Amino acid sequence: MAISPMALDSLDLARWQFGITTVYHFILVPLTIGLSPLVALMETLWRRTGNKQWLVATKFFGKILLINFALGVATGIVQEFQFGMNWSEYSRFVGNIFGAPLAFEALLAFFMESVFLGLWIFGWDRLSPRLHNLCMWAVAAGTNFSAFFILTANSWMQHPVGAVVNPRTGRAELDGVSGFLKLLSNEMVWATVLHVIASALLVAGAVIMGVSVWWMTKAARAEQDFEARELWRRVTRFGAIVMVAAGLVTAGSGHMQGQLVAEYQPAKMAAAEGLCHSEAGAPFTVAAFGDCKNEDDMVRFISVPGIYSFMATNDFDAKLTGLKEAGDTYAERYGTTDTRGNAVDYSPNVMVNFWSFRLMIGLGMTSMAIGLLALWLTRGNRVVTSPRLGAAALWTMWLPFIACTFGWIFTEMGRQPWLVAGVMPTQAGISPTVSAGEVLLSLIVYTLLYGLLAVIEVGLFFHYTAKGLPKVAEPKVSEDPDAPMSFAY
Repeated sequence: MAISPMALDSLDLARWQFGITTVYHFILVPLTIGLSPLVALMETLWRRTGNKQWLVATKFFGKILLINFALGVATGIVQEFQFGMNWSEYSRFVGNIFGAPLAFEALLAFFMESVFLGLWIFGWDRLSPRLHNLCMWAVAAGTNFSAFFILTANSWMQHPVGAVVNPRTGRAELDGVSGFLKLLSNEMVWATVLHVIASALLVAGAVIMGVSVWWMTKAARAEQDFEARELWRRVTRFGAIVMVAAGLVTAGSGHMQGQLVAEYQPAKMAAAEGLCHSEAGAPFTVAAFGDCKNEDDMVRFISVPGIYSFMATNDFDAKLTGLKEAGDTYAERYGTTDTRGNAVDYSPNVMVNFWSFRLMIGLGMTSMAIGLLALWLTRGNRVVTSPRLGAAALWTMWLPFIACTFGWIFTEMGRQPWLVAGVMPTQAGISPTVSAGEVLLSLIVYTLLYGLLAVIEVGLFFHYTAKGLPKVAEPKVSEDPDAPMSFAY
């Protein structure tokens, strides 16, 4: 039986592999980024108020953080393997640029969070409460530094600045110290970092709120009024407040980021809005089906004139670049064929970008609305008692995870057909010596491995969530300098 060449195309398989592993890895990342400062804040509230319920919450959600952190590290390592395995030409081209921020990420951020997380786990009875709390704040700083340096590298792929291409080696190189400073001050970096960290806090707030509402309903039905009211209601409102505040910042930073994308990657935003041709007062379309290649077949539902122009420029009448005109500009600048003589299509997939953009926004806004609903239901010292609401809270907490996933699908798929926007086509980054069969084998192995890790992650999460509260005693610092550290969990 003949196998279709498309089914064994090494480029497509390598993209699928990187997409699958990246999406799984990033499901874990925002929870770590968002939960670490919130656990640190819970411990701070315990120290400041003396309320033991905050200590209980700190240890309960600290355990969830540890599970997520461990799986996040394991899945993140695979990303680096793929740079050398499937994308060696890409690594060769960007190595001099990516080396600096990724070195900072590994040597500063990752070691910082790892070392201080270890001290936090083992130091409950060896460190003073203040010093112990500072360890978790250091973990939070490390996770956010890590996000900053990784997003610095990714933002360079979206909007390359501070680099020159060496004609002798064919590699991109930093343009001296000023180039590195431009890399760090890239407009895309700061908008992206703010958007990602805010969305991570939305994710973490949703987990805290969802789990707390579920336990609140159980405690209320078991007539454990103190636990339901003093612990779970308190933590529910804590998570809900974070969700609302983070949701507002996510929306605002997303608006800023979208305007930069419209400026630097007009084809991506044109695809996200299904804008086939340049238009003044460009509309926002609620739903659409079809493709700009067959524009007559494009079906649109509810288009509001001027809204997309306002979103992109703060001007309802601004003229925005359409997908066809953006493609023509790229074709004029970079040619109509690749190095193999194949025709190049500079248009990203319209439907993937259109719907991932809307699902990202829609699910994010829905999550923020759920946070507002939780605050309303727990107003005036009320507790939630309905088991249906408890179950709904536990399941809807996954919505911001899905929203973040669609956000990254939009970010990466919208950049196509470029690995580095306007500089390096995707096909130019694939390893020339890796066969389609080898990529397919590693794709299968990684997918099965990640599937197993997903079962472990979800199983541990629900196991420790359902297990309930740990037995917590006020930590007493040992005065014996030779006493061994004890494992907190």
